[in-house]
Amino acid sequence: MKTLALMILVVEVMLSGWTPAWSSTRKPSNEPQRTSSRPTAAQPTPAADADDLDRSSSEIRPLIERYSVDLGNLNRFYTIAISPTRRERLKQFYTDWRARLDRLPFDGLSFDGKVDYLLFRNYLDYQLRQLDIQAKQIAEIEPLMPFASIIIGLEEARRRMEAIDPAKVAASLDDLNRQIEATRRTIETELRRRGSAEGASANPIFKKTVANRAATVLTDLRTTLRNWFTFYNGYDPLFTWWAEAPYRQVDQTLQSYIAFLRERIVGIRAETGEAGADVAAARTSPGGQFRSAPGGGRTAAPPRPISAEPGGADIIGDPIGREALMTELAREMIPYTPEELLALAEREMAWCENEMKRASRELGYGDDWKRALEYVKTRYVEPGKQPELVRDLALEAIRFLEERDLVTIPPLAKETWRMEMMSPERQLVNPFFTGGEVITVSYPTNTMSHEAKMMSLRGNNRHFSRATVFHELIPGHHLQGFMTARYKPYRNLFSTPFWGEGWALYWELLLWDLGFHRSPEDRIGALFWRMHRCARIIFSLKFHLGEMTPQECIDFLVTRVGHERANAEGEVRRSFGGQYGPLYQAAYLLGGLQFRALHRELVESGKMTNRAFHDAILKEGRIPVEMVRAILTRQPLTRDFRSSWRFYDLGR
Repeated sequence: MKTLALMILVVEVMLSGWTPAWSSTRKPSNEPQRTSSRPTAAQPTPAADADDLDRSSSEIRPLIERYSVDLGNLNRFYTIAISPTRRERLKQFYTDWRARLDRLPFDGLSFDGKVDYLLFRNYLDYQLRQLDIQAKQIAEIEPLMPFASIIIGLEEARRRMEAIDPAKVAASLDDLNRQIEATRRTIETELRRRGSAEGASANPIFKKTVANRAATVLTDLRTTLRNWFTFYNGYDPLFTWWAEAPYRQVDQTLQSYIAFLRERIVGIRAETGEAGADVAAARTSPGGQFRSAPGGGRTAAPPRPISAEPGGADIIGDPIGREALMTELAREMIPYTPEELLALAEREMAWCENEMKRASRELGYGDDWKRALEYVKTRYVEPGKQPELVRDLALEAIRFLEERDLVTIPPLAKETWRMEMMSPERQLVNPFFTGGEVITVSYPTNTMSHEAKMMSLRGNNRHFSRATVFHELIPGHHLQGFMTARYKPYRNLFSTPFWGEGWALYWELLLWDLGFHRSPEDRIGALFWRMHRCARIIFSLKFHLGEMTPQECIDFLVTRVGHERANAEGEVRRSFGGQYGPLYQAAYLLGGLQFRALHRELVESGKMTNRAFHDAILKEGRIPVEMVRAILTRQPLTRDFRSSWRFYDLGR
């Protein structure tokens, strides 16, 4: 009976006319013409059709799903990011899975299976390379924290559920306290010696970035030690009798040492009080080298505390260098060098400046496009009216898309996006919108200073907003999230900002080409963001190459793009605050250019319609764009496939 039922289901699917997501043909739709109004409770959303479900047939999918579950188990157990035990366990885990993948008969896999094989292999190779890079980064900070192994040992013994000897634990804590104090005295002595030597300032004892990395790791270890103590304290009376006093002393000494590193070497005033070290870490944390799990999707940077140093002086970051950048580019399947990408960005920036001058002349400002930009910044809605503007802009974009049949917009996606207002504290890091299913709107509140209010009004004027609302909602991040939750969600393991941010940025390029921005003010608003994305490539890559400081990045955004200074500070703080990878900011325009090149190859050539092209991309998951191209073009794939797609002609 089960076999018969399955056969009936297969026949029903075949009769329904189902076609694969990548196909440019599409059966006629019986749906009524959509409008720009949002569905309501009186307009129930239809259930998914039989041909509108994820029917992935990849043989590798079960392996990826099992891997993801197992990796989650390891990351929840081995929680100390710098632990050698964790690093060795993950190396064994990645190596075992890499060997398992190598044993598979590649030529016998389906096309989807081959795609997933190559994605998985590329991912595992990257993870193994990252472990080596991480080991080098940890080695740089070990002289500042030679005592870390004691904390790691205590916590890992607890994780293994080993019996403890309270008296020996107390002795270990006492020894830990002495080692922290001795390390600090050694550094203080060296600082005094160098301070009295001629030219000592040109030869610091430790780089600021290294000391800041150490302070951030020590902040995490302090939390680890606190959790270790809390596990036993009170539940084991003998433990509390022996360990409470030495633990309190260690915690105080460690907090003081972290503040010492930040103040004397990093040069940042540390906050005082119980949460002081945690606040400082949120302000100056390095670029996410010690994440426990692979990242994916959009993450918000931590809010900058109100007491942070003005002018961006507290932005430190952690440049990773050219070799590590090449590793990141290989993971993203971008066959360009950092230097080539900088040349690309400069060329795109020059195009934007020429278009800015064209729009400026239409407004009567001649070639002085910065004056025209200043005029556009004054065209903001009054306080309280921004939510209405965002709503209207979102509906306008949806109407534009549907009238031109550019992409399928499921009714439920139109119905369920929401809006929230961004707090003043968070606006210091995210001065503009963030989006997805919820678009979070930056606009001034009554608690802000007059200067902060004006910068928020000017930076979120109606023309800047018109060029970003659709980026955050539909067809951008909300539609992305809606679709990738339903189609091939297992590929989220390979999530990349070149697909995530690149897709949303691509729509900025396409809508420009389709005439969405009609007035010169609207075009200037769109060009501002396009220049901003060019600048992101330039300042982020040059920072990681060691060619620009955070302050120089801020100045660059103000002078070259026309940012409000506070907004430029927020942008740089967000870029180097530790919540985003080193290529994240470059991924916006680079990913967008990848999608535009693919659009020219498949749509402008007449091989696919706009709607079929865009729908297919959304149903293949968050993967490097070169692999999207391989899927849509049905490129022959071999086991030794390597990235080679030159999506941008640097020779023209």
